Amino acid sequence: MLINFKILKLSITKKNNVVCIIIFLCISCYDYGFFTSLQICWSSHYSQIIKPFRQMFDREISNRSKDSDISIAKVLLYIAAEDEAFLAFNREMDALSLLRENEDVMDQSDSEEEQETVQVQSYPSKTGSEEQQLLQLDGKSIPEWLSELDAISKQVEAELVSRGINSCDSLQVLEAVNTVLFDMRGFERTSTCSNEDPKYSYLHSVLNSRCGTAFLFSVIYIEVCQRLGVPIVGARVGEDFVVWSKTENPDELFEVAATSGRSLFAIVNGKCVDDPKSRASDLTGKSLLHLDVATNRDIIGIALANLFRVHWRRASKATPGVMLTSPLSELNNFRISNFPLLRPQDLRLAIAAAERLLILDPNNWRLRKDLGMMYYYVRQCRDAILELSICIANFAIEEEEAKELKLFVEKLHRLFSLMSPLDSDCLAVH
Repeated sequence: MLINFKILKLSITKKNNVVCIIIFLCISCYDYGFFTSLQICWSSHYSQIIKPFRQMFDREISNRSKDSDISIAKVLLYIAAEDEAFLAFNREMDALSLLRENEDVMDQSDSEEEQETVQVQSYPSKTGSEEQQLLQLDGKSIPEWLSELDAISKQVEAELVSRGINSCDSLQVLEAVNTVLFDMRGFERTSTCSNEDPKYSYLHSVLNSRCGTAFLFSVIYIEVCQRLGVPIVGARVGEDFVVWSKTENPDELFEVAATSGRSLFAIVNGKCVDDPKSRASDLTGKSLLHLDVATNRDIIGIALANLFRVHWRRASKATPGVMLTSPLSELNNFRISNFPLLRPQDLRLAIAAAERLLILDPNNWRLRKDLGMMYYYVRQCRDAILELSICIANFAIEEEEAKELKLFVEKLHRLFSLMSPLDSDCLAVH
């Protein structure tokens, strides 16, 4: 069966303060008996959708000479906006597929008429502020979400004034932030099992639902205190990320309060400090001085790595035990029918996270290898060959691993030559 799919036009409009992604499509086929799995030539259309969002991410990361000039919150909102645009597009595809399943077979003449399409319309050129106003996340623009952080900061200021406290006292500021977030606004950290729900890993969702991962709470602390002129720093400690205020006597952070029975450091950083299995539970005021403080780029990288991990786990949930590198261990049984059962939507979101991570760290060859393997899983063979070849040619990797990658790329070349145009660079949408 032959199915032709083309985007006639892709545009964004704003109506009643809500931005709508409008997609005009043309589908024609010569056999409608096969609509349970619709193969769509995906890569170029997907690229058009994410292009404006990826450009904003790239500008914020690349055009800042100083790391301190990068807005962590703004970049995390750009990430969310791109993923939301993709999900909106996917919903349109799902709805279209269901609609077409219930329609009668089209005449071939009608199909041929519909094939006379125009090129995908690109986004109009806009300034950074116009782009930010255009992007909508849960009904709010990027500046409106940033204003949410401003509002929390002002509420903290009011709380400090009510206590008659100088806002320059970093410990008192942290205590006031705790009061505003958890007592006044009702925020709460998610449980470990809930961390696998992607919505808790996006900043706007946390601000909206008031529930999120410990890491994103650390980001909120940094953003709020930065607005109040109080320096807050953070660092990776094992699998956790902790934040603290710069103070002349860091031991004060670990003094247990009589009222709560916990230290300020524990209240700010959550359960990891009380978990004996976590390295964060061993921290002291003295050991804080020896931690590698994370840069803004590092923090954005951690956010993306978390998204990558969450979406890959969800993508591979139906195939327990499958790993990104599984095909490398199955080179003797390598064929097109060996693709594991993976969730296309989460797999694509994992790819997006990895692509943005490479913008931050282009010399991370292991990440590049993972990205190449995911391209293989979605049958973007050209991209898979390119990324894996870069790993082999540009990085000093162990001889056995390089040999394995070379053999895989050779077989990938042969596989690509056998794939039909519909299989190549396509993704199944169910």
